[in-house]
Amino acid sequence: MQPSPLISVAELQQAQQTPAGDILLIDCRFDLSNPQAGQQQYAQNHLPGAVFLNLDKDLCGIKTGTNGRHPLPERETLAQKLRTLGVNQNTSIIVYDQQDSMFAAHLWWLLQWLGHAHVRVLDGGLVAWENKGGPLSTELPPARPEGNFQAQQPLTPTVNADQILRNLGSSQLYIIDARAPERFRGEVEPLDPAAGHIPGAINRFFKQNLQADGTFKAPEQLHQEWVQILNNHPLDTVVHQCGSGVSACHNLLSMVHAGFNMAALYPGSWSEWSASPERPVAQE
Repeated sequence: MQPSPLISVAELQQAQQTPAGDILLIDCRFDLSNPQAGQQQYAQNHLPGAVFLNLDKDLCGIKTGTNGRHPLPERETLAQKLRTLGVNQNTSIIVYDQQDSMFAAHLWWLLQWLGHAHVRVLDGGLVAWENKGGPLSTELPPARPEGNFQAQQPLTPTVNADQILRNLGSSQLYIIDARAPERFRGEVEPLDPAAGHIPGAINRFFKQNLQADGTFKAPEQLHQEWVQILNNHPLDTVVHQCGSGVSACHNLLSMVHAGFNMAALYPGSWSEWSASPERPVAQE
């Protein structure tokens, strides 16, 4: 059985008390409506020893206006950024945020995409840490020596807009949209060029993966829920997407936590799909 992609506060505290190996904490808090908020929050307080990565500046590629709001970075660019943080091939990385683990799940996925399996998300994030009495710091951690990390074969598949367009109406792809139901139905669209969803997609709002306290549901419960959602569709046909390829990673993490193998991500997601008027849009 593959190890859990999550780590509890208690497990992290135990690991810090009896350090074994090379561990790096990464704070990736972000606010889509205020891109500077995460950096400001990090300066105010963070887990001791944690470094910070910004979604827009560090974890995305160049935006063209047609490739989505958070396009994938160049693999080597991100690998170099990780080396400057001291990441080695065997570094265990713990990522966290403050908003339902959405941004942490995205960084977890990016590291899988770079072929780095030694990464876990702090279950419940900063809120869970504080609730368990975990200390916070305002100090910047000392710089680590440059690491030797090199991108490896991706551990997660991706699909692009053309692949989805070619397979619309077929059984080759089973698309799962992680956005809020009202955005999926096309009732509102606060961020992207058009309202609606990719024809044939179904909706699984990523926050349904969580309990009331912001931690993930138990693997057994999530497994039952995903079995119903997948509805006998083979895992190699499943494609996750959302608004810009971020919250969809939460569904991917949820599935792995529930015992499934990694499914595919459409990184451009709705922000890329809806940028072209030639691509069909569904509403309901």
